[in-house]
Amino acid sequence: MVRSHWLEEALAEERGDDSPRSLRGESRADVCIVGGGYTGLWTALRLKKADPAIDVAVVEADVCGGGASGRNGGMILSWWAKFATLEKLCGKDGAIHLAKASEEAVREIGALCDAHAIRADYRYDGWLWVATSPAQDGAWTETMEAIERHGLRPFRTADAQEIQRRCASPVHLTGIFEESAATVQPAKLARGLRRVALEHGVRIYEHSAMHDLVDGERPTVRTEAGSIRADKVVLAMNAWSVRFPELRKAMVVVSSDIIVTEPLPERLRDIGWTNGLGISDSRMLVHYYRTTADGRIAFGKGGGGGTLGFGSSVGQAFEGESRYQDYLRHWFEFTFPSFRGVRCPRTWTGPIDRSKSAMPLFGVLPGRPNVFFAIGFSGNGVGPAAVAGRILASLVLDRKDEWSTCGLVRPPTRDFPPEPIRYFGGKLVQEAVRRRDRAEDEGRKPGAIVRAVAALAPAGLSPVKKKSS
Repeated sequence: MVRSHWLEEALAEERGDDSPRSLRGESRADVCIVGGGYTGLWTALRLKKADPAIDVAVVEADVCGGGASGRNGGMILSWWAKFATLEKLCGKDGAIHLAKASEEAVREIGALCDAHAIRADYRYDGWLWVATSPAQDGAWTETMEAIERHGLRPFRTADAQEIQRRCASPVHLTGIFEESAATVQPAKLARGLRRVALEHGVRIYEHSAMHDLVDGERPTVRTEAGSIRADKVVLAMNAWSVRFPELRKAMVVVSSDIIVTEPLPERLRDIGWTNGLGISDSRMLVHYYRTTADGRIAFGKGGGGGTLGFGSSVGQAFEGESRYQDYLRHWFEFTFPSFRGVRCPRTWTGPIDRSKSAMPLFGVLPGRPNVFFAIGFSGNGVGPAAVAGRILASLVLDRKDEWSTCGLVRPPTRDFPPEPIRYFGGKLVQEAVRRRDRAEDEGRKPGAIVRAVAALAPAGLSPVKKKSS
């Protein structure tokens, strides 16, 4: 298996006797969590904090961090950029509560790394949301106005001089800055969460893919070599949740693709990009980029610009090296022409579970009252997964509090058409979005048909103002 550079690096640094253990034979648990990424591990830790006596078992198809948690861009962002959507889903008070919780989660991750000596290269240096063409200018205006109506100001406008000082690029035109954001080596964070969970008594079984989920008063998770019968089951599978028809209708699986340069610390100093600042542009097929602790640039493209899933499985198209690495290099050099020709020896791909609103949804699997789910992180899950753990733990414990009753807890609805309409329609939307982005990069107005079809795309990493003109 071709793993992400992040995961290869994290596994190479591990020491100790907590080597992967697969599930064998029959077992019991109070709670069985399917998925050993951020969402599953945070949920396990929240449950153990609520009641250390709860017997929690985690089953993971690969190793913890083998999925999206070990191959994302490593940007820890809050939900402030999606506040307008939050407010529609949760109301004013609920949106403010969740946005503040997501902001606190950014700091909580840093505190966790400090408290447990997780060497995940956590750097709390903020996030720049920039425009790289005149058409993108002001993409954040509606979001800022929605937040400021409530007397809150998590963002501040960054003028051109500040933007160039933080990271000089000829395409960085305007933007806003959020202080409450960080970057991290994502696989090291996932592996660190695994270690902390083990220390808290969570049983973790890796290389133990769920083959079947058997209904019953106490549902049973079956793997190739064993099974766990549990009082409650949590599906923390993200994109892999597409196997469940009850959830598939509310999500679509698309790829996020990344290239990583060779170490360039001196050249990074030349453009002023010397810390862990994360940056995203405002195109519909968003570009996101950050530096690593050893002076590389990780440059990714998400929002449905690459592979599109078909049917009820994620599939091999979302594994290994990115098939779009030349396309990524083009956009990397478009953004940083002074780095043209540098080597980009690392590249990989991974699946994103996108919801229509670009916000996750949580709840009880229809018809299965003891099975809970979380899906739809839509490319922003590193920080929000810590909040997801609170929501899922409250649902599992049957608490009626601000987490279990928030507006993100809602039944899955038919937000995307069935196959094959979903796939072929999705390809048409992808092409329209590419054409819209290309036209705006070139200073042209996209045609009416392109604009209309592109508007069907679900929101991406950051909500983009869809101009009607």
